[in-house]
Amino acid sequence: MSGSAGSGVRAVGELVPGLGLWPGLVSVAVGLGLAAACGFRVFVPLLIASLAAHFGRLPLANGFDWLASVPALVALGTATVLEVGAYYVPWLDHALDVVATPTAVLAGMLAAASVVTDLPPLLKWSTVIIGGGGAAGLIQGASVLLRLKSGALTGGLANPLVSTAELAGAGITALLAVLLPFVCLLLVLALLITVFQTAGRLLFGRRPVPDG
Repeated sequence: MSGSAGSGVRAVGELVPGLGLWPGLVSVAVGLGLAAACGFRVFVPLLIASLAAHFGRLPLANGFDWLASVPALVALGTATVLEVGAYYVPWLDHALDVVATPTAVLAGMLAAASVVTDLPPLLKWSTVIIGGGGAAGLIQGASVLLRLKSGALTGGLANPLVSTAELAGAGITALLAVLLPFVCLLLVLALLITVFQTAGRLLFGRRPVPDG
């Protein structure tokens, strides 16, 4: 099902002179967008990628055709429901963060690897590991800090709002990655800059300036 979509993407590079790398660039933008979305929720972006591939809207890399299969859809759908529900259980959300942080990095790498095509192997796997894993890890780390700060300030009362925002972030980012990959990539870059700034404020806060 992914073959026709993949040939359509490749056709762009063939028809437009000087854009022979276009399919690879598109796939990188899609992969990094999906990877970043895994930083919000592990399974939501993978489910969206699976659905898009199943309906022929997302070309998959060689060896990842299983992602478009019905068993994969069922497994990812079940995992998504369990993950989303668990983050609304008081105190369980913090426990999940311990497991979700390394899992998000692996999911980001998987999401990127499943769609990055038309690149030399070294460049592809550098993008997958550094770009995909890094984007997922940074965003997941920022969400963990935000949840800890929320728990400290509100006793956990605001954590469901944080979980809802993360769920929306995962869904919107993944959908943009599939539908508008370059728009998504720009938003992800802006988000990563914000993550660095926010993480600095959450970790260090405002330090009082000592008197003369």
